Amino acid sequence: MEFTAQQLADFLHGEVIGDPNVKVNNVSKIEEGKPGTLTFLANMKYAHYIYNTGASIVLVNKTFVPEQEIKATLIKVDDAYACIAQLLNLAAQARPKKSGIEEYVYIAKGIEIPQQHYIGAFSYIGDGSKLGNNISIYPQVYIGENVKIGENVTIYPGVKIYHDCIIGNNCTIHAGSVIGADGFGFAPSTAGYQKIAQIGNVILEDNVEIGANATIDRATMGSTIIRKGVKLDNLVQIAHNVEIGANTVMAAQCGIAGSTKVGENCMFAGQVGVAGHISIGDNVIIGAQSGVPNSVASNQTILGYPAQNSREFARQVVMIKKLPELNKTIKEIQKDIKSLQKD
Repeated sequence: MEFTAQQLADFLHGEVIGDPNVKVNNVSKIEEGKPGTLTFLANMKYAHYIYNTGASIVLVNKTFVPEQEIKATLIKVDDAYACIAQLLNLAAQARPKKSGIEEYVYIAKGIEIPQQHYIGAFSYIGDGSKLGNNISIYPQVYIGENVKIGENVTIYPGVKIYHDCIIGNNCTIHAGSVIGADGFGFAPSTAGYQKIAQIGNVILEDNVEIGANATIDRATMGSTIIRKGVKLDNLVQIAHNVEIGANTVMAAQCGIAGSTKVGENCMFAGQVGVAGHISIGDNVIIGAQSGVPNSVASNQTILGYPAQNSREFARQVVMIKKLPELNKTIKEIQKDIKSLQKD
């Protein structure tokens, strides 16, 4: 589809600076902009690209003030990043959607198929499971016994959802993820480690998105719970009986050990590791590769290992860089002291 700058501005409640009739039919990154494409500038680290980009239209924040002439037409909006996200979502929704049931699918007897559905080849749906309307199940998905799945759910290829798990409305689970595998529970004995049966389940509430190859373990007893609006990146590991609070986000390779409670609106950067049986408060930000061995109060920004206040950690890093110089100074002082003692 093709849109003019004015049409886009009207839709986004923005202001056109330049040619309102210029047309675009695709999107591009600002540093790789091509004629006929739309791009955006939200991070000012990329501001220098706007003066040479080949893109026809650039979305910018209303606060942006150019330092020199720009060839492209600008659309000034309140939030360029939010607006490009809105447009990309519309483009994704416009893509053709698959429907129906492909060949070589196993569906247990008595399963009620919703009116709007897509079930891809080689998928398996076990006894007693329930499927909500407008569900998309891509090829090679396994859904175990007594699984409940809500409406408007997309499950991408190779996902495995073990028995008794519950998936809420408007959820997306990306390829290769495993929901409901056994929690890591073993009791030491004279004969080695004896497995502890994991008889709980996993609950994903509404509007949750799980990245590719993430794993969420079932509870030993009760439920591992991912609250509404949570977004987990690829390769995230959530252990048994963990609870992740509403609207919390975790970047790739985060790992949360068993029985830990994470609050609402938290942000975990990549490779954060959190110990078991602790609590993380609301609105906590944890920097990349941090290790969190103890509970954290709400409204904290922490970093490092063991994770601590981010400003204190930054001061320590500065001091570490100065250690060679300090060591040299100390040795010189020691020499001076010895010289004075001889005198």
